[in-house]
Amino acid sequence: MVKNLFISVISQKEANRGSVEFQVFSFTNKIRRLTSHLELHRKDYLSQRGLRKTLGKRQRLLSYLAKKNRQFMEELIRGKPMNVPATREDLMIVNMGPHHPSMHGVLRLIITLDGEDVIDCEPILGYLHRGMEKIAENRTIIQYLPYVTRWDYLATMFTEAITVNAPEQLGNIQVPKRASYIRVIMLELSRIASHLLWLGPFMADIGAQTPFFYIFRERELVYDLFEAATGMRMMHNYFRIGGVAADLPYGWIDKCLDFCDYFLTGVSEYQKLITRNPIFLERVEGVGIIGVEEAINWGLSGPMLRASGIQWDLRKVDRYECYDEFDWEVQWQKEGDSLSRYLVRIGEMMESIKIIQQALEGIPGGPYENLEIRCFDRVRNPELNDFDYRFISKKPSPTFELSKQELYVRVEAPKGELGVFLIGDQNVFPWRWKIRPPGFINLQILPQLVKRMKLADIMTILGSIDIIMGEVDRLEYLKEVYGMIWVLVPIFTPVLGITIGVLAIVWLEREISAGIQQRIGPEYAGPLGILQALADGTKLLFKENLLPSRGDTRLFSIGPSIAVISILLSYLIIPFGSNLVLSDLNIGVFLWIAISSIAPIGLLMSGYGSNNKYSFLGGLRAAAQSISYEIPLTLCVLSISLRAIR
Repeated sequence: MVKNLFISVISQKEANRGSVEFQVFSFTNKIRRLTSHLELHRKDYLSQRGLRKTLGKRQRLLSYLAKKNRQFMEELIRGKPMNVPATREDLMIVNMGPHHPSMHGVLRLIITLDGEDVIDCEPILGYLHRGMEKIAENRTIIQYLPYVTRWDYLATMFTEAITVNAPEQLGNIQVPKRASYIRVIMLELSRIASHLLWLGPFMADIGAQTPFFYIFRERELVYDLFEAATGMRMMHNYFRIGGVAADLPYGWIDKCLDFCDYFLTGVSEYQKLITRNPIFLERVEGVGIIGVEEAINWGLSGPMLRASGIQWDLRKVDRYECYDEFDWEVQWQKEGDSLSRYLVRIGEMMESIKIIQQALEGIPGGPYENLEIRCFDRVRNPELNDFDYRFISKKPSPTFELSKQELYVRVEAPKGELGVFLIGDQNVFPWRWKIRPPGFINLQILPQLVKRMKLADIMTILGSIDIIMGEVDRLEYLKEVYGMIWVLVPIFTPVLGITIGVLAIVWLEREISAGIQQRIGPEYAGPLGILQALADGTKLLFKENLLPSRGDTRLFSIGPSIAVISILLSYLIIPFGSNLVLSDLNIGVFLWIAISSIAPIGLLMSGYGSNNKYSFLGGLRAAAQSISYEIPLTLCVLSISLRAIR
């Protein structure tokens, strides 16, 4: 408090020199000077004695100020209460995001807050929309496979699996046992990689940075296995209709078994570091609770559903691939909060290791792809399928006709149920390809979860949902586009109406002029010359605009505007009555000639503003030509008026 008093004394230009505060300030400066002097002259005893006296005086003044300030505060407390700034009672709207695409994607949340309490939340998405469904309807399955890994770029094997499973079930294509085992291994490795890259950013969202760096150790090992088997670390293009693209290389199974043993120790480290951490438990326990009925009504799936007490796993329910041949358990919790979703995903990684180990130990021999399905390729032009075409020239990739049926196929992806609704039309292209992404469905419950929660809990709940914007953004883009269109319609409608009106008037004027002069005209674009006005307007807009460097640019630019405006005004002053009946022809023609005579002034202004003799002469010539045209133009107006009277 004394320090603040010193600052106030220093800041005032006209200080009261008799005040106690100013005396303390003076003593302080004197003490500094004496201290600096004694550093050079240590045996100056007179100065030492003066320093001690000054210190004593300063200390007594400081004690007096402290006592005075304490008495002032006590009197203030006994008297009228202090004025506390009033808290805002209205709600505050906060924009959270968009987030970075490598984290939660370009997701934007419009949050309504009452202090720290969340009142409402509106997710805005759709900034990455790439039309994956329409691309699928214009590609064969083989051509479309490289695209699908962009849905969920952290669990790419599952997007490839659902893409090939749909035509396999539609055409009743059998998959060799070895290929099915390889698929299961790749799917579970992809599940582990996806859960790892969920765990790290989720912990970073709630303030723990260490696990974010730890998870990349195991994830890079998984990607090393992917690279050795498929040639790519993320975008694999490995699954094929009837099997996989290539067999496992030599030594890959041993490396995968070593990874499984190593990963079990890594998961135990995560559990020791995270699961019993009191700060972590304080942030996630009891946050974002989803009940059983609520989870079913919202259509949740995956860990979001199993964390609410429902033991639903499509690997057990549908028994696709060869999951029913392995011994593993469905991981589930019954609390339904963010902690339960964390525990489910940790348990699923452990179960995935069990499945991988059993598949590696029991993987059978045989082919890795059903080569017989290539005969399903029905050639449209049999005459081209001769010996040279089949064995000498370049052979295209195999295509498969999709029978005229429809079905829905689903797999248990790391984030939930990933499904595809496929309609075939006896063609190599799907007639309809509808994707059911788990992240898009699970994100619907976010506004319900964050209501009545604190602002800091939003990132905890959003992170526990585990979304990837590549598969989420679908409809909001179109919604925003339609919204922008409806906003711009009232603006562009008058502009479009005026433009069409001007073009119609120009066309009618050309028609009348051509009729008077008994000629078609130098340029006659379109049927009945309708497009000629559009051609003139386009030429006027896009032709080169030359401004004189030495002239008066402002005057040179105003001139054409005056000429054009006067011409447009000339059509507005013709006095029409009800039902477009000309009320007074004499006054209308007189006013028209008067206003149209302003146009030569604009031409003269442009010629004069160019500061060029030849341009000025050109302006005079154009003005004279415009004046000479007044009589035929008046006849045009009369013709228009007569047509209007009819």
